[in-house]
Amino acid sequence: MELGKYNTLKVVKQVEFGIYLDGGVEGEILLPARYVPEGCKPGDELRVFIYLDNEERLVATTLTPKIQVGEFAYLEVNWVNQHGAFLNWGLMKDLFVPFAEQKMKMQMGKSYIVHAHVDEESYRIMASAKVERYLAKEQPPYKAGDEVYILIWQKTDLGFKAIVENQFAGLIYENEVFCPLHTGMELKAYVKQVRPDGKMDLTLQRSGQAHVVDFAHTLLNYIRQQGGTTTFNDKSAAEAIYDVFGVSKKTFKRAVGDLYKKRLIELTDTGIKLV
Repeated sequence: MELGKYNTLKVVKQVEFGIYLDGGVEGEILLPARYVPEGCKPGDELRVFIYLDNEERLVATTLTPKIQVGEFAYLEVNWVNQHGAFLNWGLMKDLFVPFAEQKMKMQMGKSYIVHAHVDEESYRIMASAKVERYLAKEQPPYKAGDEVYILIWQKTDLGFKAIVENQFAGLIYENEVFCPLHTGMELKAYVKQVRPDGKMDLTLQRSGQAHVVDFAHTLLNYIRQQGGTTTFNDKSAAEAIYDVFGVSKKTFKRAVGDLYKKRLIELTDTGIKLV
């Protein structure tokens, strides 16, 4: 049984106020009645999230938390008291961030990138805004061109810092950002290079001709679905292109050129049409 994570546990017994699950050396763990799936019975196995209730007892839930222990997430502050801030992570009991784990004093209603961990002294699940402390120090197992999942962390003079696959530090350079980015955005990106210090340079789209060819197929199918014509052309706004296709204007124009050379499309005063 792992605290602060999903666990698959066996139903031991059913009581009026819920069911008890086998927590191994931790003993039986209650899943309150409001979370018990219909038809659940002793002997069944359930995938549940384990955390601590208001009395610091182990409890299970079938709700989906916004963060697990060992992960990073962008969470909103529900309330603040003399001990610290309490974040909304999608469960009945809020996630605690003591003042010692805050970079700046957190404010109610604002959101912050945090890391969830189990405090070694109190055995409580806590969060920390001191993100750098929890990023992996080892060399990332990625190479140029690999697709990765990222969480936008913060804006810097160089560009946007990102957390890669919930473990590593990455950076998207300012001159390669072709769409609006903000802290808390979750999206896919591609590795440009892994530096000797373990940090990664990222890009929001695959580099090279392969990406253009892939998008050219997408654009051709889009025009077909639109009845053979589209008002998009090389004068369309970059933001509008990204909103519809998720690519930069540069990639769009290269794909249009590729399709035009293959005589699959014609360029008109009002846009593009299929040949």
